[in-house]
Amino acid sequence: MNIKTFYFNPYRECTYVVDNGNKVCFVVDPGMYGEREQERMSNYLSDNQMQVFAILITHSHIDHICGLEYLRQQFPQAVVIGENFSPFNLQEHNQLFVSNGFFAPQCILTPGHKEDCVCYYFKEDNVLFSGDTLFQESVGRTDLEGGDMVQLHDSLSLLMQLPDQTIVYPGHAYPTSIGHEKDYNPFI
Repeated sequence: MNIKTFYFNPYRECTYVVDNGNKVCFVVDPGMYGEREQERMSNYLSDNQMQVFAILITHSHIDHICGLEYLRQQFPQAVVIGENFSPFNLQEHNQLFVSNGFFAPQCILTPGHKEDCVCYYFKEDNVLFSGDTLFQESVGRTDLEGGDMVQLHDSLSLLMQLPDQTIVYPGHAYPTSIGHEKDYNPFI
């Protein structure tokens, strides 16, 4: 699994392009804001001759979805997972990932930062895309609409059950691991 990180928009949101060398990819949280950032994404995909087969959304805050419509226009065949921000059955999409050469992700519902937060766990690759649920030595804020610290604590407890070596790709800042967060995150 190859993961390219883009830092987009005024909030420095992390958008991830994930491929495994077969010219298809999926995008996590398309946060491209404006033409310049859209062009950066398009150039990367074009230069690497990649087709987007899926777009994964971790939650509906604007900094994580402001590039969604642009990406949909460029890749109308791409399936958007997490769209409409209601609970969904990721099992319906597992075959899509497998047929494109990936292991199927597990969707973990993680409300707290916002009521519609989900994380995507790729067990075989030991990778978690955590959105704004878990950051390096921090967590997503709960003082915005839809936030709830009790729910966030419960969600973090779920994530701490993952293997310590799981690499966490958060919605902002830099990658970390479950083991590191167990040792150093004051919210755990």
